Amino acid sequence: MSILDNTSLQLPKENPDAEDFLPLLGTDYVELYVGNAKQAAHYYISAWGFQPLAYSGLETGQKNKVSYVLQQDKIKLVLTSPLKSGGEINNHINTHGDGVKAIALWVDDATKSYNETTRRGAKSYLKPQIVTDENGKAILSGIHTYGETIHIFVERRNYKGVFLPGFVPWNPYYKVTDVGLKYIDHMVGNVGWNEMDKWCKFYEEVMGFAQLISFDDNDISTEYTALMSKVMSNGNGRIKFPINEPADGRKKSQIEEYIEFYNGAGVQHMAMATDNIIETVGALRDRGVEFLTVLPSYYENVLDRVGEIDEDLAPLKDLSILIDRDDEGYLLQIFTKPILDRPTMFIEIIQRKGAKSFGKGNFKALFEAIEREQELRGTL
Repeated sequence: MSILDNTSLQLPKENPDAEDFLPLLGTDYVELYVGNAKQAAHYYISAWGFQPLAYSGLETGQKNKVSYVLQQDKIKLVLTSPLKSGGEINNHINTHGDGVKAIALWVDDATKSYNETTRRGAKSYLKPQIVTDENGKAILSGIHTYGETIHIFVERRNYKGVFLPGFVPWNPYYKVTDVGLKYIDHMVGNVGWNEMDKWCKFYEEVMGFAQLISFDDNDISTEYTALMSKVMSNGNGRIKFPINEPADGRKKSQIEEYIEFYNGAGVQHMAMATDNIIETVGALRDRGVEFLTVLPSYYENVLDRVGEIDEDLAPLKDLSILIDRDDEGYLLQIFTKPILDRPTMFIEIIQRKGAKSFGKGNFKALFEAIEREQELRGTL
């Protein structure tokens, strides 16, 4: 069953420490505020294999903004641009550049989700609102989280349209094949100095999450930079939010660079899952997506560290795909270079072969690769 089917589910609990009072059924969509939604949509279609799904703009009666909705399997991206000067969207873009504004969460009851979270201390963004068209009704509500990021609760059990009321099907002539992306595995937030525990507490107390794992500067450090990270997860494990903060180092860390150019806390990267990372990354590379590369020496003893894997090492080395193992299995992962002009947001591709962790064994090689890029940018 798709995690976006409009049905109520009793989901197994993968994180027993989470209270999970909402509960959250999955990621509904991720909305990015961008300077030019039409051109951004072309990029995500052409380079990333997303399929056109829905549209809202002047032709649908929307006078102030335009949105294009793209889909690949269970992943939905909404790309939104302003149509007039001034206002929230322009201010967001002027301050942050293109970036994630909303992480929308699919729920059975958007009103209850709003009431439960605001009662526990969340700042209101959108009071429960019923939106309707000829395809039924949906209920939306929302709260603020770190920086200017928001969570939208989406209740869509009584809606049968292409996306949400106010959107029409978008079916342009130009389409490409997908690249095998399946769902959003996790989304990572960068916050300022000494703010990680504050926001982890927010997810615990306000949304019923529990800490899944943590990493300190002994785990995530190189000769020059370091950071701290904790992974918060809801009870069924479908929503995982690692939260990063800077740690003291000899030079400027990737988190400090992000906060400087984003002008505050925000979503650092989306991790998108695939069932065949070699095929997915190969297709993305052929379409112009640029990835971080690790030194060839990484592969000299990687199998001694992670043990036997199903894949041949040669294509993994050719594509610079990283490997790590935990008690449950192993994972394969790779990270793009920043996909925007500002060195802020990037995308991770991940394939899990049983592993439930986040690649701790790859941190040093990964961060050294990031530092090489920072050095080229003059921001290390």
